[in-house]
Amino acid sequence: MIELSKADDIWTVTINRPDKANSLTHVMLSDLAEIMEGAQSARAVILTGNGRVFSAGADLEEARAGLAKSDVWERVSGAVAALPGLSIAALNGTLAGGAMGMALACDLRVAVPSAKFFYPVMKLGFLPQPSDPARMAALIGPARTKLILMGGQKITAEEALVFGLIDRIVAPEDLLEHAQMLTQDTVAASPEIANGIKGMCSAADGLAL
Repeated sequence: MIELSKADDIWTVTINRPDKANSLTHVMLSDLAEIMEGAQSARAVILTGNGRVFSAGADLEEARAGLAKSDVWERVSGAVAALPGLSIAALNGTLAGGAMGMALACDLRVAVPSAKFFYPVMKLGFLPQPSDPARMAALIGPARTKLILMGGQKITAEEALVFGLIDRIVAPEDLLEHAQMLTQDTVAASPEIANGIKGMCSAADGLAL
């Protein structure tokens, strides 16, 4: 249910469980972590989903059985954050719950106009994954982070763009092509320069990769 394609040093990772709103099982999260941990040679990684939803977060049955508190979520987001190449979340639809972490860990986020963003862990009686609030606050500020995590607000793509949660809104038919376009300069540059620039930007954020 996690698919990987490679072309011209660009890895495209697709969550492919559209019949279940791309909800994530422990096996799927482990597969994602292994792919990201193995992507050290990739010049760019694009993370996307199949269907109308990027991911609804944890599979409900597995969440009740303990997946919501598993450290596998941090393993995935940590592996994404540690990628030396450019990482792009191409959000084909709504992003919810723990799945937010892997998108927050990406360098860039582009989304379709219909996408919505929410993280209802407090309502469900869970804490968010440890790194997620800090990454979200670094992008949109503490108050807007509390609006989502504590106020329980569902944010539209337009609001997310204004907040800085996403970087662009792109038509669904152009989403992957646009993400691939964003990788072109990085792939064409020397790895030392591209990775060096990414490191300098990350240092400015105050977030260690």
